[in-house]
Amino acid sequence: MPGQDLVSVLRERVESDPEVIATTFVRDPDPTTGQHVSLSYGDLDLRVRGIAAWLSERTEPGGRVLLLYPPGVEFAAAFFACLYAGLIAVPCPQPGRYRHERRRLAGIARDAGATTALTDRQSMTAVEKWAAEEGAGQVVCHATDDADTGADGRRTPAAVGPDSVAMLQYTSGSTGSPKGVMVRHGNLLANIDSLTRALVVGPGRRTGGWIPLYHDMGLIGLMLPGVLRGSGYVQMDPMTFLRRPHHWLLMTDVFDVNATASPDFGFELCLRRITDEQLAGLDLSRVTAAVNGSEPVRADTVTRFAARFARAGFRSDAMIPMYGLAEATLLTSGTGRRRPYVAEIDVPALEDSVLRHASPGTASRDLVGCGGTLDLQLRVVEPESGEILPEGRIGELWLSGPSVTAGYWEKPDATEASFAARTADGQGPFLRTGDLGGLLDGQVFVTGRRKDVLVLHGRNLHPQDIEGELRLQHEELGGMHGAAFTVGGDDGTALDESVVVLHEIRAHWGAERLGEIATAMKHTVAKEFGVPVAAVGLVRPGGIRRTTSGKVQRSAMRELYVTGALELLLASEDPRVTEALDRARHGVTG
Repeated sequence: MPGQDLVSVLRERVESDPEVIATTFVRDPDPTTGQHVSLSYGDLDLRVRGIAAWLSERTEPGGRVLLLYPPGVEFAAAFFACLYAGLIAVPCPQPGRYRHERRRLAGIARDAGATTALTDRQSMTAVEKWAAEEGAGQVVCHATDDADTGADGRRTPAAVGPDSVAMLQYTSGSTGSPKGVMVRHGNLLANIDSLTRALVVGPGRRTGGWIPLYHDMGLIGLMLPGVLRGSGYVQMDPMTFLRRPHHWLLMTDVFDVNATASPDFGFELCLRRITDEQLAGLDLSRVTAAVNGSEPVRADTVTRFAARFARAGFRSDAMIPMYGLAEATLLTSGTGRRRPYVAEIDVPALEDSVLRHASPGTASRDLVGCGGTLDLQLRVVEPESGEILPEGRIGELWLSGPSVTAGYWEKPDATEASFAARTADGQGPFLRTGDLGGLLDGQVFVTGRRKDVLVLHGRNLHPQDIEGELRLQHEELGGMHGAAFTVGGDDGTALDESVVVLHEIRAHWGAERLGEIATAMKHTVAKEFGVPVAAVGLVRPGGIRRTTSGKVQRSAMRELYVTGALELLLASEDPRVTEALDRARHGVTG
């Protein structure tokens, strides 16, 4: 049946629009000096067939293929070639400079049982060096821009259907070891259709952005809807965005991009780094969807971005806060064509797992709603008892529907634990997301990760609230990342439960000023959240571990801190913490 797998959908586009541009990589969006590379649907099809022919001669159907590409048009060709050959694509970041990044990639290769890694000529030496050094010698590395794109153009695509696994999306690992989520063709098509409705993608409308394609928001959120349902996809290098955030918005203007996306920090970076002069040269009136997701969406960012960039024609209803996760393919909730819903929430009630509007005079915090669900059914569930909770109560978010994936690759126990949940009254099966949140006024509010919540004296505090408040009140932390967690309790350090905050900061501050900032940070947390901070650790930019999708790895940061493996610019610790950690690190008990 046509349209039931990604290969047939792409073939339909190729046959109907062979001369239309399918994908573009922009090196410089400046229309006077800019450079870009494009593939039409016909060119893309030739490239796909050539790579698929090479793969089919060397790999059995169902084999796993690592995709290790820099930004550019080659990734799209390689991804579709895997599907064309009946193989399973495994998008990954390229081998990085840091040992933990290279080890993680080797772990993915072993877990997936990958026998092939596709890349380009420019990256081939680095990929082969990684494979040799990290014990991934079973992986055959191949540069696809060396492939004969005209090879066996008559080859028939492999037989795949909606239940065939298209890709393994390795989870971010923000609270544990990465696992390969088995995303089927049917899952992708269901989620893409939901995204096209939310983002208003269709004929004559283009998607684009800077998010890398190994990230599900870049691949599933932008590239696939643009290529399969819209009028193409435009990509720029993430490093270009980080150096010159103005180029992201300029790209949407020059290349007529209607739908784009970024984690919250990207919008915040634009607010800090784009000058009034640069703003004056932008026309954002054709941007109808700017998705804010992948990390907590902050009300301050949403409202300030809409207000400032209105001068360039950006409409407030174009900002779309979304909630999603790999286990549900990507999009879980999000509503386009309406202004973001920001609610003033009662803080004492929030700490008691209740969502309600704040009354006058009550301590409050602004939270952003992530719209409603589209093709999924959502239940808010008390995680221990399985009781379904009513609107206004916070519990674990459970999901069912066509976007829920098949589970974790070769991990039946983990799949059973996460994908086969049933409520106390027998409803199910549901996917347990591990995320906490609730429903209010028809909106999904996500309050944090269940494993990250700080439970102190009967109160539930969410670490991202602490981290965000510190950045809001201390300009020296702006644009950086932090990790709040607790040590003590039953972790073997002989401490009572104690709050620790680690945060990145630029290293040019002297020791005296760093000490003053750390003291001020402790005062802020005590004043705003009513809890003492036992330790503040300041690290260089990049010192806070994050996943490939930008989520802070708080569990990993806690382990590095407790074991003394962090390189700190400054540690401002309660003497009890210093003594207890020193004893624990040297194996002294009692």
